[in-house]
Amino acid sequence: MAKRDYYDILGVSKSASADELKRAYRKLAMKHHPDKHGGDDKEFKEVAEAYEVLKDSQKRQQYDQFGHNGPFGGAGGPGGPGAGGFDFNGQQFDFSQFGGGFGDIFDMFTGGQQQARGRQQRRGADLETAVTIEFKDAIFGTEETLHFNSEDKCDRCHGKGAEPGSKVKTCDTCKGQGQVTRVQQTILGSIRQAAVCHTCNGEGEIPEKKCEHCHGKGTVKKARTVKVKIPAGIDNGSTIRLQGQGGADRKGPNGDLYVHIRVKPHKDLRRVDQNIVSTATIPMTLAALGGEIEVLTVDGDVTLKIPAGTQSAKQFKLSDHGVPSLSRSGKRGDHIVTVTVETPTKLTSKQKQLLEEFEEASGKKPFWKK
Repeated sequence: MAKRDYYDILGVSKSASADELKRAYRKLAMKHHPDKHGGDDKEFKEVAEAYEVLKDSQKRQQYDQFGHNGPFGGAGGPGGPGAGGFDFNGQQFDFSQFGGGFGDIFDMFTGGQQQARGRQQRRGADLETAVTIEFKDAIFGTEETLHFNSEDKCDRCHGKGAEPGSKVKTCDTCKGQGQVTRVQQTILGSIRQAAVCHTCNGEGEIPEKKCEHCHGKGTVKKARTVKVKIPAGIDNGSTIRLQGQGGADRKGPNGDLYVHIRVKPHKDLRRVDQNIVSTATIPMTLAALGGEIEVLTVDGDVTLKIPAGTQSAKQFKLSDHGVPSLSRSGKRGDHIVTVTVETPTKLTSKQKQLLEEFEEASGKKPFWKK
């Protein structure tokens, strides 16, 4: 389909001045912008393309002479790749002339929804700390006392920032709005943008006399003590969030405190998910004849029965001696014991004789006599 004439798109004559082109473009761009109710994306692109060509005297002269087949549309030409901006139908358009870019334009069409809001709901800073606990405390839970420094509301001014007895007045810069508006001139006209007031930092008011303790900040650094309950079954590297125990803000709620858990390793026990694993070394006589051994668990020593004929690397399960689940059920995992059969390295003459007799009683000739 043949492309529409650029002058027809803008609704101007071929003798239109630069100011007439600008006014026509601004009117049509606002009418057809996709973010405006009833806007048309295709129409907007056509308008932008037409104005991009006609506003440039060289491109306009080439268009008047050659039409849409002119050299300005080819690769490497004035409108070709490398010119920057957005590509509409092979044409490159540079919108840097708009100052703040499309973000400012979208704000103008949407009523400034992307602008700063002034006195937004604020909150104090989130804080982080770490605590190291014993292996068994991670299994059964514990309570730790944390000591740290953080911002807290000033006791003298109670967060107002004003010296007691003095008044808080409306900020003269923003007139109590907490934000100021700046006007930027662009090709689409005046664009209004809001920013947080630098005088009152978005508060909308300032003290006539600043608090001597906090110097008008409303908060001061204090030493704090917080107790944290560590649930049974917590794992190394877990994080507990204490809501509202972080830094203070003069008017908003406190931030949160994040406590990172470090669990000390145990010399004999190891955790694998919800299970506890350990090893036990047994003599070969016990492995052959069977018997009982005492196994160290998080619940203390537990008797484990070793059946006759147990082989090395055999695993035994001690049910419900593992890690409690963090869920409400609190169901515990198991304790897995891996046994290693110990082979004696130094034998007495009597022991050698007994082993030889054992071998012969088995109907086998000792290998050392073969």
